[in-house]
Amino acid sequence: MPTLHPQAQAFVDAMSAQPGRRETHQLTPAEARLGYRLLAQLMGAGPEVGEVRDDSLPGPAGPIPVRLYRPVGPGPFGVLVYYHGGGWTIGDLETHDKECRILCQDGHRVVVSVDYRTAPEHQFPAAVEDAWAALTGVVARTADLEATPARIAVGGDSAGGNLAAVVAQMARDAGGPALDLQLLIYPAVDVREDAPERYLSRRENAAGPILLADTMAYFVSHYLGEANPDRTDPRLSPLLAPSLAGLPPALVLTAECDPLRDEGLAYAAALRAAGGTVRHVTYAGMPHAFFQFSPVFDAGREALAECASALREPQLIG
Repeated sequence: MPTLHPQAQAFVDAMSAQPGRRETHQLTPAEARLGYRLLAQLMGAGPEVGEVRDDSLPGPAGPIPVRLYRPVGPGPFGVLVYYHGGGWTIGDLETHDKECRILCQDGHRVVVSVDYRTAPEHQFPAAVEDAWAALTGVVARTADLEATPARIAVGGDSAGGNLAAVVAQMARDAGGPALDLQLLIYPAVDVREDAPERYLSRRENAAGPILLADTMAYFVSHYLGEANPDRTDPRLSPLLAPSLAGLPPALVLTAECDPLRDEGLAYAAALRAAGGTVRHVTYAGMPHAFFQFSPVFDAGREALAECASALREPQLIG
């Protein structure tokens, strides 16, 4: 069994000591969304950047809210289209504002944070449809964003990492847009029901911390709904795509004490086996979501710096 880093253990102990605390899967989606936003607020604000403004992009079910972050200085800039985590159910523009500011400032790219439709109100494939529409919408607006179409990346954490991986495959299959990077931060890439039997990390870390097996089941059930689509669909489980060849360079970050660790590792290995350029880093003693806890976890700051470095120089991945 992996051992939590002392910083993570202290954080988990403090959370557990909160009176009346309940796990995410014991909450309604509305309650879980509020709790996630409050936790993000506790982590503090991100840095000032050149410009931040809320906007929208055309989507299949109406405008998709986005938040645009522009670096200081003159363009043209590269772009990162970012998909927040939260099990396709919680998370929004506010929960990942700090990380997007840091990636904008330190990665020196315009960051477009996408507020895609979430479950259970909007089930699969709504999030995928919005993720794709946002990417193509950004490409259509590169001039307005002072951006270059030659440097467009996708990225996300957890469920957002799933969407980033899916969209990268969709872009390849559609013949564009060309992407120069995919940032996959502890991505969920295999939602099959027997995943716990396939990945040791699902069993080792079933009781958490942060992300529990019951919480994962809660998120997936909301996302899939009663329709229960085929879980081997690559839009759900991008690891199971018929081919992983021809995809953009990937930075894959995983956490040792995370149920998603081994599928992230498997995706990095499969990308490499298909001829892709991959850098994979596992952070020892870290739980799921550590990327968002950079104010209290040294490893969170290291992960953000790793992402920013890849955004500045994706050609150095490998």
